[in-house]
Amino acid sequence: MADKRDYYEVLGLSKGASETEIKKAYRSMAKKYHPDMNPGDSEAEAKFKEVNEAYAVLSDADKKAQYDQFGHAAFDQTAGGGYGGGFGGFGDFGDIGDIFGSFFGGGFGGSSRQNRNAPMRGEDVGARVTITFEEAAFGVKKDISFSRVQKCSDCEGSGAAKGSSVDTCMACHGTGQRTVTQRIAGMAFQSTTTCDACRGRGKIVKEPCSNCRGTGYVKINKKLSVNIPAGINDGERIALRGQGCDGRNGGPAGDLVITVSVKRHNFFMREQGGYNIYCDIPITVAEATLGAEIEIPTLEGTQKFTIPEGTQSGTSFTLRQKGIPYVNNANRRGDLIFTAVVEIPKGLNDKQKEHMRAFAESCKESNYAKKHGFFKRIFDKK
Repeated sequence: MADKRDYYEVLGLSKGASETEIKKAYRSMAKKYHPDMNPGDSEAEAKFKEVNEAYAVLSDADKKAQYDQFGHAAFDQTAGGGYGGGFGGFGDFGDIGDIFGSFFGGGFGGSSRQNRNAPMRGEDVGARVTITFEEAAFGVKKDISFSRVQKCSDCEGSGAAKGSSVDTCMACHGTGQRTVTQRIAGMAFQSTTTCDACRGRGKIVKEPCSNCRGTGYVKINKKLSVNIPAGINDGERIALRGQGCDGRNGGPAGDLVITVSVKRHNFFMREQGGYNIYCDIPITVAEATLGAEIEIPTLEGTQKFTIPEGTQSGTSFTLRQKGIPYVNNANRRGDLIFTAVVEIPKGLNDKQKEHMRAFAESCKESNYAKKHGFFKRIFDKK
């Protein structure tokens, strides 16, 4: 036993490693040195055997406790102790078989395998449609073109020409899979592979259908008229059940999944995932100062709105129920929130400038409460 490496060292772990750490290390090392990954490499085969031996002990709580206390001597048959049977005298490999099933589709002795002739759901099909901002707000009907795989109408999915038969594959007995057993260093390894004779179908077609070339399925182009609901957001998806590819062996069809792209609006913006819309409305100095009735654009035209006297630039106002309708609830809508942006006039002539100066001179500090308060706070600190 003197020439055996420490099992923790074999797996690259420190003593006291947890069950999760042991299993993770084993997965990595076993995959690295597996014979399928290193064909003809005797050194890798030896390391693979060593890794399995280490894991067989450290993955078992009782054996690990014995090893932690007595080391390799706990399993030295000549010393009168240890566990009989299995690889190098170490128990069974049920857990190892489960791990290798995830690597190579098979495992150690009799791991379960998937029946390829069981009903399988068809694949989903993706499509994309682009709509305007208004169409997203109020809903629209659009024609969607896409490709899907469906059963061949000539052979009804059997893959055989009319009048011919479909036979069960004798090589795999209709399972579509074959189990290959390899013996390495006294251990039996099993891996499950697709049957070469029937290519995984479990059936042999002697006279293939000319329309689908024996596959039983054909790809077609299809067009559907789809209702895009009011209130939909950019990037949201619509799933049409059963409009994807046909299933196999009696399985259900997949879905058609439509991704909706919404074009940007000229001036409206929508909050992501919400139903309010926003825009900026320019107003003149006079309108902001004196107050005015102005036209506000909405999704359904324009609406009059009175802004109050002394409106500051950046002030926001709300038009209730003028935003985006809620999906599947047209009676409920978001709001339209607009921001008044005061536009400072440019290119004034001499007379206009004269009037502006006269206006400025006529104003008092009380007319500019914000400016007066700003400087008052500055000077009060001195």
